[in-house]
Amino acid sequence: MTFAANFSLVLPEVILGASALVLLVWGAFQGKTSPLFTGAAVLALLAAAVAAVCGPHGHAFNGVYAADAAASYAKVAIYLFSAIAIVLGDRWLAVRGDQKFEYAVLVILAAVGMGVTASAGDLISLYIGVELQSLALYVLAAFRRDDAKSSEAGLKYFVLGALSSGLLLYGASLIYGFAGSTRFADIAAVAHGAHGMGLLFGLVFLVCGLAFKVSAAPFHMWTPDVYEGAPTPVVGFFAAAPKLAAMMMFARVLGDAFPDAVGQWRQILVITALASVFVGAFAGLAQSNLKRLWAYSSIANVGYALLGVATGGEVGLQSMLMFMTLYMVDVTGFFACLQALSRDGKPMETIEDMAGLVKERPGVALAMTAFSLSALGLPPFSGFWAKFYVFKAAMGSGDVLLQWAAVLGLVGSVVAAFYYLRLIKTMWFDAPAGAVDKPQPTARAIGFAAALFSFPVVLVALVWLDPAARAAAAAFGHA
Repeated sequence: MTFAANFSLVLPEVILGASALVLLVWGAFQGKTSPLFTGAAVLALLAAAVAAVCGPHGHAFNGVYAADAAASYAKVAIYLFSAIAIVLGDRWLAVRGDQKFEYAVLVILAAVGMGVTASAGDLISLYIGVELQSLALYVLAAFRRDDAKSSEAGLKYFVLGALSSGLLLYGASLIYGFAGSTRFADIAAVAHGAHGMGLLFGLVFLVCGLAFKVSAAPFHMWTPDVYEGAPTPVVGFFAAAPKLAAMMMFARVLGDAFPDAVGQWRQILVITALASVFVGAFAGLAQSNLKRLWAYSSIANVGYALLGVATGGEVGLQSMLMFMTLYMVDVTGFFACLQALSRDGKPMETIEDMAGLVKERPGVALAMTAFSLSALGLPPFSGFWAKFYVFKAAMGSGDVLLQWAAVLGLVGSVVAAFYYLRLIKTMWFDAPAGAVDKPQPTARAIGFAAALFSFPVVLVALVWLDPAARAAAAAFGHA
């Protein structure tokens, strides 16, 4: 394949990489950010999303990079939610007089890493994508250097992230040693009909490293502390785009490199999925800080997405993509509303802070109620349709293990309903805790838009999301 053909396949990453360099030099000379600077960063992400949709499909650089329907689907979602994160973060930092041009550059670099991860065709490109996004996310977690909690969040994320990278690299080295190649297609050929113990050990370590990146139990220990300490818009970003990129990692590695070892990796994923669901459900009951509570909520929701990956096939992977897309809208909207709220200049981050919110800010309270009911899985909100796809795929698989996992997942969802309903009860029925400051307009607008998508727009969006996710799922397994 010619250089021009390879270049056309990697155009989204080229656009973002070049934009990050230009913005870095621009910001260094300008010394600060501006509306024009932020607009340019958002425009770069939108241009990359268009390039991902309109660009050709194929494998670049001898199979190292895959540009297919699955990668296009994931990149559009990742780049759009990264653009929202830039807008939210810029406004949040502006209110605190702490605007820095590096924020937008870091988000773009994280998006580049996530895009490479979504298109990874071998273990080396997978690792490069993972580390590029992770290094940017570490800095974003500790972005407010003068804030002790933010610095602590970044340090914890970095230290535990280094451990997970070690697990991932050790697993990759074992797989390379026994398969003789890092390309997923070659690994699949070697693993076909002969699943040696060395390959399986490598796969287990690789899955453990990936499970950390997606904050699945029992590798979730970093999530509550990092979510609590990191800036609110950064937490909203953490809970959305990187989660989809991590799920793409699972789908790529398991669907492209080990399609014939489904009996081995399915058991691991089901155990991890159920552990995530129940850890998220029960540990969330004891939380009063909303950022920590939604950290445990994200752990539980990762479990449902992993159940879709464990189901496998086009139906299972479609359910995972649908679940993650709908979940990303809800969690971004919730943190946008949380960012918009303050009392006497102090952020409102606990359940007690939300007492009587419907009397002070009925619009924001209604939006947060919609997100809570959606996360709960109440029909007809988007969260119900997300879980419907996953449970339907698992129950229709014909595998008893997956069917029981779906039943237990439903039980975990019922347990988690308590903390969502407690938040709703506090907002609607408790006495107000004091006057709430005027919400920040941009964050409020994004929160309202996400709430409208949760219901009723989702009913229309499913008409085009469903076939798009189905086409993306069909691309897996063809490394």
